[in-house]
Amino acid sequence: MEANWAVTAAVEAGMQTRLPFSLTLAGATCAYFVSLMASTGVAAQAPQAARFDLEVREDFFAGFTGNPERLARGMARAEAALAAAPEHAEAMVWHGGGLLFLAGQAFQSGDTATGMERFGRGLGEMNKAVELAPDRVGVRIPRGATLFEATRFMPAAQAEPLLRLAVTDFERALELQAPVFDSLGGHARGELLFGLADGYARLGDGEKARQYFDRMTREGGPSPRREYATAWLSGKAPAAVPACGPCHSGK
Repeated sequence: MEANWAVTAAVEAGMQTRLPFSLTLAGATCAYFVSLMASTGVAAQAPQAARFDLEVREDFFAGFTGNPERLARGMARAEAALAAAPEHAEAMVWHGGGLLFLAGQAFQSGDTATGMERFGRGLGEMNKAVELAPDRVGVRIPRGATLFEATRFMPAAQAEPLLRLAVTDFERALELQAPVFDSLGGHARGELLFGLADGYARLGDGEKARQYFDRMTREGGPSPRREYATAWLSGKAPAAVPACGPCHSGK
């Protein structure tokens, strides 16, 4: 399995710190999830009978921003889809993301054991989803988006293997989107490029980060993140990474 040894080490070591994990997902992940899944998610994929993200994403977004009933409904829909089709990759990756959010809530409440169990199970589900559908944008982006933000406040040594998985997901998503990338909205293009630029910057690969930040300033739409990219390229990046902007609320 893909980097399972590193993932396990990150869960066992990094999550022991009881980081403000649900706040991380509730705030920052929505910027990636909402903008990318709403406008980029399956644009490069062959037509399908139904897009699972359209069935659940509003419930998950609402749940990630403080509505537990909506999150429970989204999780229930994912579980029903998995009961009917156990290898439903999209349902699996969304359910795994929900488990990571619930893990964060457990860590915040001081219930480390429950947090560890949910985090490990959620990460396992997302990894299996990618193994089942490695060339599906609607699977790659949710895992990558979640891991980009879940690692933001982890210690660097524990975050690195998960962050590398996230970068791999976005790189593959960009490859899959290549035939239609120019036709996507500027906001969608910018978010995908920003994820890669920020991910490489956090991994210490300044050259790759510069390449993607430069592309974002030329190909992304107006946003606080494009302003951040411009500042980063000039050597004056703010300490905090901004949200993508008031694009979707998930209400």
